[in-house]
Formats: sequence, structure tokens, C-alpha cells
Amino acid sequence: MTDAPYRIAVVGAGAWGTALAQTLTSAGHRVVLWAHRPVTARAINARHSNDDYLPGIALAPSLTATSDLVDIAGSDIVLMVTPAQHLRAISSGLKDHIGKGAPVVICSKGIEQATGQLMSQVLAESLPQATAAVLTGPSFALDVARGLPCAVTIACADAELGARLANTIGHKLFRPYWTDDIVGVQLGGAVKNVLAIAAGIVDGRGMGDSARAALITRGFSEMIRFGRSQGARTETLMGLSGLGDLLLTCGSPQSRNMALGRALGQGVLPTEAQAGKRTIAEGVPTAAAVTAIAHAKGIDMPVCQAVHAVVSRAITVEEAIDMLLSRPFKAEF
Repeated sequence: MTDAPYRIAVVGAGAWGTALAQTLTSAGHRVVLWAHRPVTARAINARHSNDDYLPGIALAPSLTATSDLVDIAGSDIVLMVTPAQHLRAISSGLKDHIGKGAPVVICSKGIEQATGQLMSQVLAESLPQATAAVLTGPSFALDVARGLPCAVTIACADAELGARLANTIGHKLFRPYWTDDIVGVQLGGAVKNVLAIAAGIVDGRGMGDSARAALITRGFSEMIRFGRSQGARTETLMGLSGLGDLLLTCGSPQSRNMALGRALGQGVLPTEAQAGKRTIAEGVPTAAAVTAIAHAKGIDMPVCQAVHAVVSRAITVEEAIDMLLSRPFKAEF
């Protein structure tokens, strides 16, 4: 990496990608934002706004957008902010534009449904010359785009590089803490999306705050069990990327996953709840991946399994609730 300001590429011009590009530009970096749709790139350059994903947010005039991956070449840092299930395809398109050892920061939260792989594993196969890092934690795109303070986690197997990345992309209102537990931060960010759908169902059914607190707590136990089985550290899951993100995502309809769950709880069918949405509720494909891994490894994850069964229309919301409430009593730990 060169001396600041850095040249940073953000791949993915959805709400989160645009918000990250905005906060990095505000920190003084030279940022190029790649959009899949040329019309989105043209609108950002002409009007300094992304009304499809962040309506009402004025973007920095110095933030430039493109729809050509060749414009990513030569970047000091690349942030991958694509939907998790599309990370493999889009990162593969960057092979000719990313130098050996270049830091590529994954900002997508999920597990690849087709393979059960973490995003870092996907990147290792699709962009092997890159040095992977992960940015995750409790942060809504609108809050970050508006310049409201938040704290996140950046993980990298190379702890020294992780610290450098944190100091590069961080500023007073966007505060990264670093770790080398790249597995733990990814699992926290993925599983919390599944649990947020469950929390939304509780909210949509009007089951009360006590039920939501119980759901989040028991869901967090599932996250820890699942994380340990994959080699994650418990303290990572108790930090910003696990518990912190879980509390945020399960507590606000700003969360796409909680909003989906709320609609399901109110009786909307899964296909109808997701129809016509520009943004993706990553908890749906992640629920399938998590459930498959849990089944193969014999991990007890009743909340995640119930969510998968509901979104895949194997059972109804009523049947899922009855199934969870009919489980036998047992010791808490």
C-alpha cells in the first residue's frame, strides 16, 4: 500500500457498497465505486446520488463510479460488497485487474449455498492472488452514509495487515477493531442474518419483547455452537461481529432480514415477501447452507432449522412456532 490518501475500489453499488464508498471518500481517500448496472454508475457521476439504494443521501462530488472492472486495476485496496451468492462470479472477473498480494476486503455476509464455503474460501478459489480480509459488524448502510458513528470489525489472517487496514479505512466516525479470527467474524455475520429472520417473525406475530429476547439469546447459543464447530473463537462471536451485529439486526426493521421475517410473521408468503426487492435478504440462502452443515455435523440449531423450513415453505410459520415451543425442557448450558 502507498502513502495516504489511498486509491480504494469498492465493488458493488448497493446500499452498503455506496455507504462504504461515501465514508471512505469523506476520510480523504480516492474512491471508485463499481456498479453492475451502467445506469447506476452514470446516475452517481451525474447527480451524486444513488436513489435506487440510498435515496435522499447526497454523495461526495469526488466519489466516482464505473461499470467497467478494468477501472479497478491499480487500486491499493479493494472492498468486495457484492451479494454473497454472487461473490465467486464477480471476483473471478477481477483476476486480470488485481495484483499478487493485493488486499481484498470482503464486506458480504453469508455462506455460499452451493458449496457451504465461507466468503474467504470462495475468494481463495476465485481470486487466489489476493490477500483476503473481512469487514463486518453492527452497521446499517444508511447510518454510515449519513456519517453517524459506528464500530466494526476487520479480520485478516495477517494480524499486522489487519491493523494497517483498520488504520487506513478507519476514522473518527467509522471505527474498525481488528482480529485474526477470520472464520469467527464471517460466521457471526452469516448466522445473525438467519436469526434476524426469526426475530422478525416474532415481531410480526406480535409475540412480545420477552419472546424476542428469548429468541435472540437462544439463537446466540446456536451461533456459538456452530462457530466452535468451524474453529471460531468464542470471544470473537461475543464481540462486534457476532453479538453486536446480532443485536442490531434483530432490533430494527432497517434490517432486510428482520423486515422479511416480520412480513412472514404477518402472513405473507416467502415468495411474495421477497418479490420486487432490489436488495437481498442474505439470511435465506445462508439458512439453507447453515442447516445443511449443522445436519452433517450433528449440531443442534433448532431456530436456524425452523427459519430454513419456513422460507423454503416446508412448514408454516405456525408449525415452526409450535415446534420450537414444544421442545423438551433442558439445562441452559
